[in-house]
Amino acid sequence: MKETTQGNPAIPPKRLNLFERYLTLWVGVCMLVGILLGKLMPASVDALRGMEFGSGSQINVPIAVLIWLMIIPMMMKVDFTSIRNVGRRPRGLMVTVFVNWIVKPFSMALIGWVFFRWVFSAWITPAEADQYIAGVIILAAAPCTAMVFVWSYLTDGDPAYTLVQVSVNDLIMLFLFAPIVRFLVSGASSLEVPFRVLLYSVIVFIVVPLAAGTLLRRWFIRRHGKIWFEDTLLPRFAPVSITALLTTLVLIFAFQADNITGKFIHVVLIAVPILIQVYFNSSLTYGLMRLFRVRHAVAAPGALIGASNFFELAVATAIALFGPGSGAALATVVGVLVEVPVMLSVCAACNRTRHWFEFDHAESEA
Repeated sequence: MKETTQGNPAIPPKRLNLFERYLTLWVGVCMLVGILLGKLMPASVDALRGMEFGSGSQINVPIAVLIWLMIIPMMMKVDFTSIRNVGRRPRGLMVTVFVNWIVKPFSMALIGWVFFRWVFSAWITPAEADQYIAGVIILAAAPCTAMVFVWSYLTDGDPAYTLVQVSVNDLIMLFLFAPIVRFLVSGASSLEVPFRVLLYSVIVFIVVPLAAGTLLRRWFIRRHGKIWFEDTLLPRFAPVSITALLTTLVLIFAFQADNITGKFIHVVLIAVPILIQVYFNSSLTYGLMRLFRVRHAVAAPGALIGASNFFELAVATAIALFGPGSGAALATVVGVLVEVPVMLSVCAACNRTRHWFEFDHAESEA
């Protein structure tokens, strides 16, 4: 039997649960179901599409409710009190913030502009290019929250530091997400981004679930204790979040049925710049972590945060800004379709290169 360095039996390799392992498959199934509904029940789909929070708000009521059911349980996992310990080990967090908020959205805007405006110009129209550019920018401007804990687990990441990285990103997102999206979408495309709609999206899809999750976390911990909250309550919310996610995808693909059946090749084209962006940002983050001698338990989750996206927020924002049948919404959903297999490959690369981070403890960040 293979043994660890301590002489104990080797720990079995960590695995995702059934849903996480086959998320791409479930997304594909939702895609097929949604397209069938859109084709076979167009009147019902149009009725759902027309349900908005006020005329012209573009914030779809069914999508908003489902997004809340997804995001609030995720936000309940975030402990903002952990930020108090940031000063003890700042280098890993500084790299994460730099890549997520300085490099990632701007590099995605450039990559999207190059591919959709020039490389793929023979297959897509200028109007479609604008929509796809907007979608990938929105996707890149929303750093991952929930799935990062899964990727951190698979790379033996420091769970406490991962929580700090996620908490800081969530706070920054409150202030920078809207202005970055508006600036980059307006600059890289001919689309106008109404700031009022974008502000409503931030309030509805970030502020409300973040506040609700924080308040619920405090209330439950105060009433039942942290161990019960983390080990008993949070797992009960998993089926709710999963069901809401899959239902959201069914609705989105139902709204997109005509576009997808007529332009299936566009799904493949959209995936190309997203894949390039994922590997570019994860490699950059990982390399910077090694350059600054950050230990692997922080470097690996940091690279994964820099690569993955908060796709629930991105999908909701794209729908609010451009409508559930828009190319921007389709681009954000393609991000969901490719994320799991791509992120698993990044996890595998981080695990294979663990020896790159075997620094002298006196010289590395503790």
